[in-house]
Amino acid sequence: MKDAVLAEYVRDGFVESVHRGYLLALNADGSTALELGDSSALIFPRSCVKSIQGAAMVRAGLKLEPRLLALGCSSHSGSEAHLAAVREILAMAKLDETALQCMLDKPLGDAERRAWGDKPATRISMNCSGKHAAMLLTCVVNGWPTASYLDPVHPLQVAIKAELETLAGEKITLTSTDGCGAPLFLLSVAGLARAIRNITISKDPIHQEVMAASRAFPEMVAGKGRLTTQMIEAVPGLYMKDGAEAVEVASMPDGRTLVFKVSDGSLRPFRVLVHAGLKKLGIDSPYEPENVLGGDRVIGNIRATF
Repeated sequence: MKDAVLAEYVRDGFVESVHRGYLLALNADGSTALELGDSSALIFPRSCVKSIQGAAMVRAGLKLEPRLLALGCSSHSGSEAHLAAVREILAMAKLDETALQCMLDKPLGDAERRAWGDKPATRISMNCSGKHAAMLLTCVVNGWPTASYLDPVHPLQVAIKAELETLAGEKITLTSTDGCGAPLFLLSVAGLARAIRNITISKDPIHQEVMAASRAFPEMVAGKGRLTTQMIEAVPGLYMKDGAEAVEVASMPDGRTLVFKVSDGSLRPFRVLVHAGLKKLGIDSPYEPENVLGGDRVIGNIRATF
């Protein structure tokens, strides 16, 4: 399961550093447009599967307006609007933020973290708090216990795993724990691509509801100034979601899908890889060169290898 060089850091024409990883781009019909590295390689998809987690929750009876559903499938920046929306979801469950079991953290967004200042980390400001609030509401709707909602054998997590396995077309062989504390399922790069393509083109009203909410409220999915929000706003029909340790998914309503994982976990080549991957699928997206500086001069760039 070998990876491949996806991007190069070039200084005065010399490749100073490289970013290796796995990339799979699927055409509208599901055929392979580009494969770099072994797409059977197993990865943790991290937050890239939040739309699938959201779909499992809606299937289990979660009812949220699109703005709040998008937040339930988000890695939000921690703005005041995001935190207020988390509280809205918790209030629907007659709970407060003390019910959240995500890790303590400060806001994810750069501006939001600066504005947070020296205040202590909280659970509600953690970027996954929207998902956790939605999980708690789903439990309340079903009469499931809330204290154990992150247990892999909890009915909620069993339902999420089943939704992911169905969409990916493969069985989960290892369950770990994500950075936020929720169960995390090991999946192949190809399985992740199939899952995102399948939820995107699905005729299931639940899948359509989840994807439409994320496209309609991109600032809830990520936040102002974030690449995910910028791209969804700029490319009509695009769905995109990033994950920790440099995982990314993007898809179009016709089924064209891009998935990549940077092996070293670096976010540095993300914008380059997203643009080049979408371009390979015939999707035009905004792009600003990722320049390499020598003093005050531009003397190179970060470039995709494809």
